[in-house]
Amino acid sequence: MLANPKRRLLLGAGAVAGAIATPIAAGFAVRSAVGQAHGPAHGGAGTTHAAAGHGIPGMEGDNLIVGAVDHARNGFNPHDILTDWDVGEVSTGPDGRRTREWVVTAVDKEVELAPELMFPAWTFNGRIPGPTLRCTEGERLRIVFNNGSAHPHSMHFHGIHSWRMDGVPYAGLVQPGGQFIYEFDAKPFGCHLYHCHALPLKRHIHKGMYGAFIVDPDPARHPEATAVAESRLLGSARNAEWQEIMICMNAFDTNFDDENEIYAANTIPFAYQQKPIRVERGRKLRIYLVNITEFDPVNSFHVHGNFFDYYDHGTTLTPTLRVVDTIMQCQGQRGIIEMDWSEHEPGHYMFHAHQSEFAELGWMSHFEVV
Repeated sequence: MLANPKRRLLLGAGAVAGAIATPIAAGFAVRSAVGQAHGPAHGGAGTTHAAAGHGIPGMEGDNLIVGAVDHARNGFNPHDILTDWDVGEVSTGPDGRRTREWVVTAVDKEVELAPELMFPAWTFNGRIPGPTLRCTEGERLRIVFNNGSAHPHSMHFHGIHSWRMDGVPYAGLVQPGGQFIYEFDAKPFGCHLYHCHALPLKRHIHKGMYGAFIVDPDPARHPEATAVAESRLLGSARNAEWQEIMICMNAFDTNFDDENEIYAANTIPFAYQQKPIRVERGRKLRIYLVNITEFDPVNSFHVHGNFFDYYDHGTTLTPTLRVVDTIMQCQGQRGIIEMDWSEHEPGHYMFHAHQSEFAELGWMSHFEVV
């Protein structure tokens, strides 16, 4: 039985063998895993990938979106979001100190979360999550924020800065058509985030106003762990030995009842199940993981067939958890996952939220190890 049918509007209640698809918008449905164990193991009757055209052999009966999201119409693709680090524009002052600057704009737009299911989003730079801002420890940061939305917005950074740069209603809130420049030093190093802090806060966050903020360690500041720091410094030779991706765990309240109906990694449900993330066995994998799920106190990450080291908040150069396969994050929590696939045979390895409801409503993914 489903514990809370109100939160399961996207699931078919399959009580007998075979899949039942429950449409909630034209062309959109999620296939229920209930009863799928009775179906064929590899394709055959009951197999429906529809326009998606992707998926894992043998997973046809599990929850899948029927149809495909138009990423071009959205203006972003969840596969591009994995690695499109926004490093801004860098200048060097007379004292030799580097300043890194970004221009970020609040944009109201409709986002297709699932085929023909449009969501009235509030975004940074027209995408969810917003741009992944990446810099180096010790740099001076300047973020020029333009509010092109019809609503007041701000950018609140998780980091160390003056109260005047906090992006809260009394410091850095920007009215429609206005501009504010946030300026502070890049510290501490780690995996951080930013989000709108206008009120009501839950509404501004769940509608899409957030993004990852990564501060790479400066190896010169960490002589006790220079090699590790260099491996995290984007553009360095040691960093090139790693595969790095960013995953934002998020969710969406599509009927505005303060409960989520869709869960995802990087916004589009089942995106990395329909098209798995390619992982090379010859390079270790580093994941910058951010949880910005509204309405649910905890989200989680679980990988199949492997274990990993975890750095809570990414603010240490030694793991805070070693050899685990599951971690939990409260809203706003983030961290760095490092795992090694070098001894694994090629194939598809699942990863997902270990709250079953979240997985069944979209937060289900695969690595394709090659």
